[in-house]
Amino acid sequence: MNMETSGVIAPPAPRRMSEMELPQVMMRDILLKTMFRQNQEQVSELSKSLCLPIPVTQELVDLAREQKLLQATGTLHAGSGGEMGYQLTDAGKARALDALSQSEYYGAMPVPLDVYAEQVKRQSIRNIQITREQLTGAMGHLILPDELLDHLGPAVSSGRSILMYGPPGNGKSSISNGIRDALGDKIFVPRAIEYAGQVITVYDPIVHTAVEEEADDPNSLRRKGNRFDTRYVRCERPTVITGGELTLDMLDLVYNPTARTYQAPLQLKSTGGVFIVDDLGRQAEPPQALINRWIVPLEESKDILSLQSGEKFTVPFDTLVIFSTNFHPNEIFDRAALRRIFFKIKIDGPSQEDFLKIFAMVARKKKLPLDEATLVHMLKEKYPTIENVYANYQPIFLIDQMIAICEFEGIPNQMRPDLLDRAWANMFVKDEEIIH
Repeated sequence: MNMETSGVIAPPAPRRMSEMELPQVMMRDILLKTMFRQNQEQVSELSKSLCLPIPVTQELVDLAREQKLLQATGTLHAGSGGEMGYQLTDAGKARALDALSQSEYYGAMPVPLDVYAEQVKRQSIRNIQITREQLTGAMGHLILPDELLDHLGPAVSSGRSILMYGPPGNGKSSISNGIRDALGDKIFVPRAIEYAGQVITVYDPIVHTAVEEEADDPNSLRRKGNRFDTRYVRCERPTVITGGELTLDMLDLVYNPTARTYQAPLQLKSTGGVFIVDDLGRQAEPPQALINRWIVPLEESKDILSLQSGEKFTVPFDTLVIFSTNFHPNEIFDRAALRRIFFKIKIDGPSQEDFLKIFAMVARKKKLPLDEATLVHMLKEKYPTIENVYANYQPIFLIDQMIAICEFEGIPNQMRPDLLDRAWANMFVKDEEIIH
């Protein structure tokens, strides 16, 4: 039966070894390596480590016994519910060591890449339709002009790519995070995938937020909680945020020469979720080179990765990519690159009216009483000196500064024109020559 996660169809658990679509030798070797490294003897323990149902694990154990790599210990452990124990024979230990010398990977059985690609379709980011209410709800803490939501809504629902540009300090990063929060549903992330006999680990607790599952009683015949393939972890839709540190090699497979295993690159870990490239133009790589790397994924919904051997292969690319920059797009991209980014949305500073709303909201949150004389002084004396350019970061900056000054002076938190002048002086640095 299908277990659904708010519309996402779960991957069904395999019922027998023949449904696994993995090389038999690979499965057998992962079993032997797991027994060797974790010193496990019972099928119920191994079933948890391999993330396989008990009947499939038993089939694997029986296969290894036929090949004289395992033997039954003949002892039924106390508290094991009369469960048989197994151990590696000398031939089994030799095979486990040989297999470990080829790849240190053991534990959760990987999911074949083709099987994973089917699951990606079932939980595609493009299947999500976001309503205005969901977007407003996720961005409720931001004061945004209505027309901005008019542009953002269709962009997010398309699940394609978005370029947000505009002056710094106006909430491009907060809007990106709000988009992520609006997605809301859960997907299934494989612990590892397999391609051409190579194992690539995908699930990463730093990127993926696992959702608690109801635990099963391993001795119970009727398993109630996990009706899906436990080689996957049920997670929130992932979000990867990179900034100035992003380099092109971060988008390649990471090979660990000691363990002889691969780790998925950032964009593969973000499958089914959001990849945010913040501060585009601040990376060591030119923005044009970064965009060129994304052209095939953005246009064809697939990415090309390379193994150590140089063999190239295709993986699904199902990610909402959000580029965010303080530069004008024409300064950093050519026309061909811009054409490939589906939605371009300018995030401007607030109007005076919205600025005052934000200022009042921040002051209320920080419990700083509003003062009319200070507001008039700010709008009439201060903002004209910077051509009345308002930015979303300014209210919180000025209010935090005034609070810090009051605490230093030992006076109750308050707004006064002279305190605002001191706060303002910290927001901008005076142009002057420094003699070295």
